[in-house]
Amino acid sequence: MSERMDLATAVRSGMLLAYHAEQAPERPAVNSRFGDRSFAELNARANQLARVFRRAGLVPDDAVAMLLVNRPEFLEIYYACQRSGLRVTPINWHLTGDNASYIVGNCEAKAFIADVRCSVPAIEALQDNRSALTVALAAGGAIEGFDNYDDAVEAEDAANLEDASAGSQMLYTSGTTGRPKGVFRPRVPTATQPSMPASTPSSAPSGPAPAAAANAASDTANRSVGAAAWNAATDRVLCTGPAYHAAPLAFNIVLPLSAGVGTVLMDKWDPQETLRLIEKHRITHTHMVATMFHRLLALPKETRDEYDLSSLRYVLHGAAPCPVHVKQAMMDWLGPVIYEYYAATEGGGGYFVGPKEWLERPGTVGKAPPTADNRIFDDDGNELPQGEVGTIYFRAPAARFEYFKDREKTAGSYRGDYFTLGDMGYFDADGYLFLTGRSAETIISGGVNIYPQETDDVLLKHPAVADVCTVGVPNEEWGEEVKSVVQLKDGVSGSVDLEMELIEFAKQGLPSFKAPRTVAFVDELPRLPSGKIQRRVVRESYWAGRDRQI
Repeated sequence: MSERMDLATAVRSGMLLAYHAEQAPERPAVNSRFGDRSFAELNARANQLARVFRRAGLVPDDAVAMLLVNRPEFLEIYYACQRSGLRVTPINWHLTGDNASYIVGNCEAKAFIADVRCSVPAIEALQDNRSALTVALAAGGAIEGFDNYDDAVEAEDAANLEDASAGSQMLYTSGTTGRPKGVFRPRVPTATQPSMPASTPSSAPSGPAPAAAANAASDTANRSVGAAAWNAATDRVLCTGPAYHAAPLAFNIVLPLSAGVGTVLMDKWDPQETLRLIEKHRITHTHMVATMFHRLLALPKETRDEYDLSSLRYVLHGAAPCPVHVKQAMMDWLGPVIYEYYAATEGGGGYFVGPKEWLERPGTVGKAPPTADNRIFDDDGNELPQGEVGTIYFRAPAARFEYFKDREKTAGSYRGDYFTLGDMGYFDADGYLFLTGRSAETIISGGVNIYPQETDDVLLKHPAVADVCTVGVPNEEWGEEVKSVVQLKDGVSGSVDLEMELIEFAKQGLPSFKAPRTVAFVDELPRLPSGKIQRRVVRESYWAGRDRQI
């Protein structure tokens, strides 16, 4: 790097954080219960960790896995990879069993950094993948078999790398069957990455341009935050969700820091704590899911009125449908500051709607950009006209995603040049999308995807269960909740005690959010002539009489 780096060079080499550290070194980059970092401190630590990786022999396109809660080290690792040409994979620390270990191995990690609060799965992952790992570091305390993160970092030079190379990320998403799958795209070589537009002011980059050039988030993310331009000197962001999720990572970490805007990391979401942090840090931007709206509105009015929320001008939500009356109530409270998106981790041109447009068309999730070419098809693959309900398809981006090391699943995700999340909806006369339902193969509860086959597979191990069909049923707060409909073996009778037993049995083999909240017993599950259970039929019985099936 030159002594005073220019913005375009910083973007192309993955050193945009370094650019902002140079422009405003003392500006807060991250605040959390586990410590704070200024832009200068965060940049220095990223440089030091990048040198740790290099000293261990990691080279561009090697993989780094991390299992951490929301803490500054998460950002240090992410940005060390982004300037080292490395592929970073954050792991969901809610996973149970050997899923964390599987991801460390499947992503081909050569370095693994774990949080002391995740020590049990971390030790298992290290033991299972020891021969492939050249770096194993523990953050926040000691973990057996791991070296100390701070000791390793602080032994290295904090100066900017002279030969930085932009990296990439690979997030994992569960499938309807089998193990979690990595959503992979080849890394864009530094030399061909787009440079910053010449018109972008070097002192205060706009929100979307730096992140887009840095290949940090989707076009939807850029348009979403671009509707409310950043002011690096005064804006602050609140990260309400776990950083390993695609949306908090993009909207509450990568995009703001790309624009020189600091973020406040919540350790665990709580409605009143959210209001306190907004007031304390004068938060201007945040991302939430519909469940958070429910719980905020459930606070007593006198509690909500205790806090000054006047700094908020941009509350982005997505990941799960939001009932019209809930979103309207949030706007009545906070004003027209609620923005919405509908998009996929896998890419494609997503949908976005601002408060004015939404108030004119309550319930819409917005329009896609003209270049997106998204469509609605029937079951035979025929495109449907405006007003007719069908399955929503995204046109695949030029750099198509693939499920890492799973060609069969990748091929099955596409219909020609299009792919779908399984959601159903229609376009109105002006091209605004309205969601009406979803494939029964996905449950979204509190903004988290749950794949029912995983729950079925665990319950089928119980000696009383002959067969099972898990579906999402209506829940006012969470959108959907998990319900398992069980066909018992001959001679076994359903009871409240057996229902509780099955729920606890599921929790032993699954994260609690994937276990059923309720169980129903039936004599026979509906099946196709082939014998396959008709999950959609089971699900629809619980949604009967509703305008929307999500």
